[in-house]
Amino acid sequence: MSEISELTEKIKAFNKERDWDQFHNPKDLAIALNIETSELLEIYLWNRNEDVNINKVKEELADIFTYALNLADKYNLNVREIIEDKLKINALKYPINKAKGSSKKYNNL
Repeated sequence: MSEISELTEKIKAFNKERDWDQFHNPKDLAIALNIETSELLEIYLWNRNEDVNINKVKEELADIFTYALNLADKYNLNVREIIEDKLKINALKYPINKAKGSSKKYNNL
């Protein structure tokens, strides 16, 4: 069992113990994921990178990863596979010879 699968199983057990699965439909998980990413952004609002509380960043990232893993599980998605597939797509969209050192979007390279 992979580390991601183990984490997903721990999250599922945690949710089951609290009877939270009833609230974790894909739509609400996607909404919760968006809210948690906004909470991460709020940590940075009006702060310089070096002034950010890293413990708060870790907490929000944990929430983000938890909701993302929950959502992937709802659709029986293999997280490693979907990330590797997306990296292949991005490699085509952002070839090294055009994208290296550039922050431009693929359609502006």
